[in-house]
Amino acid sequence: MIPLLTDKVIVLSGVGPGLGRALGEQAALMGADLVLVSRTERRLEKMAALVREHGRRALVVPTDITDEDSRRRLVDATLEEFGRVDCLINNAFGIPPMDPITTLELDGLRAAQETNVFAPLRLSALFADALAESKGSIIMLNSCVVYSSQPEYSGYKLSKGTLEHLASSLATELGPRGIRVNSVAPSYIYEDVNKAYFDWIAQETGRTHEEVYAEKAEPTDLKRLATPDEVANAALFLASDLASAVTGVMLNVDCGEFHV
Repeated sequence: MIPLLTDKVIVLSGVGPGLGRALGEQAALMGADLVLVSRTERRLEKMAALVREHGRRALVVPTDITDEDSRRRLVDATLEEFGRVDCLINNAFGIPPMDPITTLELDGLRAAQETNVFAPLRLSALFADALAESKGSIIMLNSCVVYSSQPEYSGYKLSKGTLEHLASSLATELGPRGIRVNSVAPSYIYEDVNKAYFDWIAQETGRTHEEVYAEKAEPTDLKRLATPDEVANAALFLASDLASAVTGVMLNVDCGEFHV
């Protein structure tokens, strides 16, 4: 692995299976130290052990990112342990209601926005001073759902569309302080959750898993789906010094499904 992130300190929210795990492991392989953030301490400790296996430091900070006091404790713990922050990766995600938007209860949408929009906003604001010192960056994990008009994805699109505009606004506001803000938008990621989803579709429609995969991959130029490591590597490029002049962009990592 190319050491693109040697000795950088990365705060990663949304540590979990799939993309969260890939982001943490790939960052460690690239030489970064990690601050690991989610509600579940057991999951964090498991990820920390993996980071340490790769010879990097890991700080476990169980955090409810929807709570302001908890967010402030995260910032304090990070700076006490490492004294610096080079990148904040906002990967945590709360699944919005999956029905047509005119049928949705507002409480469900509000709950999703707290995790998907307001938490990244506040974490970005709270880490801004430290990121300004390091000339660091913020990365938002977005989704190619922003290009979809399917009614059942409307709440999902609302969250991610708002996050896209938030990232753009932060790039403009924080840019004069030397902070870059970018987004990564995967389409279907071929990981355990989607593998199980494809199995369910196959069972419901009398097809094989491979046939469902081929259907989902057909709209892409490469005729395949991205892996968690591939999405993580694209995101971490944006955290590296190779992207020092890149800000305000949303990078699709979708094997060529959406482009002009």
